Amino acid sequence: MTETGDGAGRPIGWTVRLGQWDYSAAWDLQARLVRARIGGQVPDLLLLVEHPHVYTVGRGGDGRHILWDEERLRKKGVDVYYVDRGGDVTYHGPGQAVGYPIVSLRGRGLDPHRYLRDLEEVLIRALAGFGIRGRRVEGLTGVWVDGAKVAAIGVRFTRAVTSHGFALNVNTDLSYFDGIIPCGITGRPVTSMQALLGRPVDMDAVCDALIASFSEVFGLKMRWVGVSAIDQWAAGLCDSRNGRDHPHDLAAQESCQSL
Repeated sequence: MTETGDGAGRPIGWTVRLGQWDYSAAWDLQARLVRARIGGQVPDLLLLVEHPHVYTVGRGGDGRHILWDEERLRKKGVDVYYVDRGGDVTYHGPGQAVGYPIVSLRGRGLDPHRYLRDLEEVLIRALAGFGIRGRRVEGLTGVWVDGAKVAAIGVRFTRAVTSHGFALNVNTDLSYFDGIIPCGITGRPVTSMQALLGRPVDMDAVCDALIASFSEVFGLKMRWVGVSAIDQWAAGLCDSRNGRDHPHDLAAQESCQSL
């Protein structure tokens, strides 16, 4: 049972900051939340997370664009996952804001192309708040600044519900991109907010900006939800029969070419 809205015509959405989570744990959580969203147990929501060093290869790749051998990967502490999103290979790591929206497209025209453009718009608006002018590049998915990619997008659709998402380079160690051909596209550099601004950027401020722009673009009134509460909903453990709201704690990922 989901919440209905904020009294101003906007439905309620949930947002939760997971902190730093192992990639496989976040991937598993997404799968359970997708099932809960399909079943109407949760509203549209946005997970924000940082991962330890990891390369993920989507359905459009086969690992050929990972350039480091197993010994180098081990020395650099990089895990590799073959995942169910669109696109080829990308990097996630500390200093990167990764967003996983779990959104039903049934109320958004069932248009996956529009959804990708909406994710780009979320990122462009968030970057603008820091004085960075992000752009789209025709024929490519993601957000770019002066020809360098600052944010990657890759998604999966399951019965019109989304998973995976975007990765925004904030204070990212860009040397880890040397181990791959990002998205399988040669001749396209990557950048970060830190590199563009010449200083470290506060991650909490970036997350705040992403939540605000997500709220605007998707027309949601965002509510903070704690990790334990959202995990309970995903596992179907919340008892809504007592007439109370869901348990919540108010204190409390790329397509290179995803379609």
